[in-house]
Amino acid sequence: MAQENEHRDGGPEPQDAAEREARAGHRPPDPRSAPYGGPPPASPPPPPPVSPPPPPAAPPPPAGPPGDAWPPPPPPGAVPPPPPGPPPGPPDALRAVGAGVLNLSGLGLGYLALRQWLPAGVCVAATAGLLVAALPASPEGVPGLLVAAWAAVAVLAAADAARRALRRPLPGWPRPALVLGLGLVLLAVPAGGAVAYESARDEAVEEMLLERLAKTDALAERAAGRAGFAAGKKEYTRAVEGYAGLAADHPERRAAKKVPAKLEALYESVATPYREDDHCEAIEPLTYLRELPDSVGEQALGKLATWPDKPLADALYTCGMDLVGQGQAGTGGDHLTVLFEEFPESKEAGQVGPALLTEVSERSGALPDDACDNTSRLRALDALAGKLPGESVSGVSDKARSGVEKGTYSCGVEEFEDGKFSEAAETFTDFADTYKGNKNRDKARKAAIAAEIAEERPAAGRKLPPAKSPGGTRMELVVSNGGPGTVEILYTGPVTGRLTLKACAGCKAYDSVAAGKAGACKDKSTSYPKQRLSLPAGEYHFLYKRGSSTDTVRNHSSGARIEPGYTYTDCAYTVKGLGGLLPPPVDGAAWTPPPGTGRDR
Repeated sequence: MAQENEHRDGGPEPQDAAEREARAGHRPPDPRSAPYGGPPPASPPPPPPVSPPPPPAAPPPPAGPPGDAWPPPPPPGAVPPPPPGPPPGPPDALRAVGAGVLNLSGLGLGYLALRQWLPAGVCVAATAGLLVAALPASPEGVPGLLVAAWAAVAVLAAADAARRALRRPLPGWPRPALVLGLGLVLLAVPAGGAVAYESARDEAVEEMLLERLAKTDALAERAAGRAGFAAGKKEYTRAVEGYAGLAADHPERRAAKKVPAKLEALYESVATPYREDDHCEAIEPLTYLRELPDSVGEQALGKLATWPDKPLADALYTCGMDLVGQGQAGTGGDHLTVLFEEFPESKEAGQVGPALLTEVSERSGALPDDACDNTSRLRALDALAGKLPGESVSGVSDKARSGVEKGTYSCGVEEFEDGKFSEAAETFTDFADTYKGNKNRDKARKAAIAAEIAEERPAAGRKLPPAKSPGGTRMELVVSNGGPGTVEILYTGPVTGRLTLKACAGCKAYDSVAAGKAGACKDKSTSYPKQRLSLPAGEYHFLYKRGSSTDTVRNHSSGARIEPGYTYTDCAYTVKGLGGLLPPPVDGAAWTPPPGTGRDR
């Protein structure tokens, strides 16, 4: 047996010459070859190719001072270089997916598992930035661009962690399946955070809407505190629009659930005059409430959309009839007209006709007391009935007109007795012209003459003309026109009447009253227009109304007493004045009063 010897360089020593020759690159002769008596061997196979010799070793470093080592040791305090990392292992998809899923949480946990601190810090910073922007939760939420940026960072970090972990082990995580499971569990962190944030944001929206509701309530309260509906109308409108907007835009919110009660309170506030029985004052606010559905919609108001109908109909009727009873049939009639236009089938519309008939009966029955006021009201009731539907106010006009006829004459008497002669003259004249078949027509015509004279001569209005002419002896009064233009003479006393004298051809105005007295109606060559009157004895009042086509002549009045046994003459003439033709005292040039009497100038 060959003895095993150890070579000095650490390798086994070759055991024989053959082995050494084999190592040297050639084979010794086979003992079975020809020299050993065997058949000649076959041709040996060609020798294997010989590898090129290795490159020469680097020369040793130059010798240094005794005791120096090569390479030289690091300087004192220097950090030694890190040991080389483990060589890349085979790819592991499960591990890569687990690392990527860990990073999807946004916390950089995949990087932490890989011991990649800087990328992990970037992920944490991105998530922290998102939280700073998102908290506290606001109704507007986080800007979508910011969320998209964070999601992009998370996805990129997940892809990068997966790439890194594909061939690199995760220190401390020997089981990739555990990493993947933990990553999937941690996905609940951003998902739960999103749910929690959305809940907080939803609560922020609720708080914002409740604050908006409170501001709207303040508007309604401020409007209610104004002096009258008109002063707070704009604020009421803004409040209603605010309530309706809440209900329409956020129907499921807590604030919207409170809107119906808030609207009811607002309606009650607006309708305060109606609840306090101030029906005329209530018409405007109730009309406002009734028109709200046109501006904010019926859906927002619900049952309140039709609530104002009944109180408004009642207010229109009550206020209208109250005003009619107060003598304001014009304004009251406007409300009643609106009642028939808006609520023709209402109970209140059906009450108008009977109420007007009652009012007419009361006014007619009160005559002749307060004749002018009652007659004016009856006339207004007649006009009002003409504006309303005929079937609803049947009989009102006929009854009112009957009262007007009765009351007009009584009104003229009232005005005459109150010294309102101009109004009385007009009233009596209208009565005589309108009611020609009335038994008081002649009395009205005489009273109109007396009232017209009394305007110029108040003594003529001490009493109304007598209904019948007195008996007894009558005296003749011859009245002539001695001036230019026609002259109308009105007289009243024991008898009342009027006459008209034609213009005197060739007569002119006198320069003075004295000249008129001396020459009026005395030119025998002139034919003076004249008329004869037969008058009972008594005191008379005259009014002379000179007509002129070119000049203005003032009226003139005078008085005289007619005594039995005499014949009287009177001549009307004119005197020039600063403003044109002025009436003279109209003393007749041929006036022949009895002894001791004369004309009251």
